[in-house]
Amino acid sequence: MLTRLLTRKNALNHTRVDEQKPQGDTPDAQGEAVLKIRRVAVTTNNITYAAFGDAMQYWDFFPTGEADWGHMPVWGFADVESSSVPGVEVGERFYGYFPIASYLRVQPERVTERGFYDGAAHRKALTSAYNQYMRCSADAAYRPEDENYQMLVRPLFITSFMLADFLQDNAFFGAVQMVVSSASSKTAYGTAFCLEAYPQVKRIALTSARNKGFVEGLGCYGDVVSYEDLAEIDRSKPTLYVDFSGDESLRMAVHKHFGESLVYDCYAGSAQNTQFLRPLDMPGPEPKFYFAPVQIRKRNADWGHAVVNQRFNEAQLAFIRRVSDAKDPWMQVREHRGFEAAQTLIDDLHGGRIDPQQGHVVVLD
Repeated sequence: MLTRLLTRKNALNHTRVDEQKPQGDTPDAQGEAVLKIRRVAVTTNNITYAAFGDAMQYWDFFPTGEADWGHMPVWGFADVESSSVPGVEVGERFYGYFPIASYLRVQPERVTERGFYDGAAHRKALTSAYNQYMRCSADAAYRPEDENYQMLVRPLFITSFMLADFLQDNAFFGAVQMVVSSASSKTAYGTAFCLEAYPQVKRIALTSARNKGFVEGLGCYGDVVSYEDLAEIDRSKPTLYVDFSGDESLRMAVHKHFGESLVYDCYAGSAQNTQFLRPLDMPGPEPKFYFAPVQIRKRNADWGHAVVNQRFNEAQLAFIRRVSDAKDPWMQVREHRGFEAAQTLIDDLHGGRIDPQQGHVVVLD
């Protein structure tokens, strides 16, 4: 029986558990494999995927056959349950992009030691990075004991790592200070962590009064300022705004406060405001949407795929070591079991009712 969690496309906190009869017990002769999904991470990043599901084709990766209901994509681990594809063997473990479901049928192609790509026809025109499944036994960054952290960190940290690289690649657009909204979010403080080697640009955290203590405790920002105290930040210095909140009223306040000193406005995405950037009548530069795959493609061309992977893996392992430090952890992992637990978690994430220090994993087996 295929069990799946469906999300209502126009109300992302509304989900339902659906069961279907399986298509068959074994893969067909056309080169299929069946992946049994074991555990997945569910974060605000996944809410963002769903929010942009139509506009950026995230709904298209795992069609449900129902116009109003979609599969919210998540990252996780699965084991090969059956396979007719050489090089994809029963029992192997893979990391990749999945629906919240009991299993996923894939059509492996471009099979190498590192893994494979799902060659299903409906995924051919979609962003290839999401179609790749990495063989854990060949993944230099994989540690069995780090699975929960890898699921939680890797999809966010690739954004953080490449965003930090994008900013330094552009010499921070001439800024000497960087203001980061929603600074308590994992993607935001992952970016700050990656920029610790660039002390010439001061990192200033903007966060809620409720999360201020947590953000100060991270130690990766030079200053931590609550939203209501925005006006206290020095407005005379060239300033870069990195927006993880998507709050239009905050964006307006930032632009009005810094005025001509604001050299760049980088919108990195948000789970709370799930609309595309809208034109606003405000001073300063036009906000620009940041999309990690663009910088990944650039660096693959600049450095080569192997070097990009090496640098990312090293940074990711360092970040996991930091967030999981037993003496002073930045993140505490909470495991949830089953589809109903995933429903409650998604509702809480959508409503912003999650402790920033917690990372959430759903165990499906």
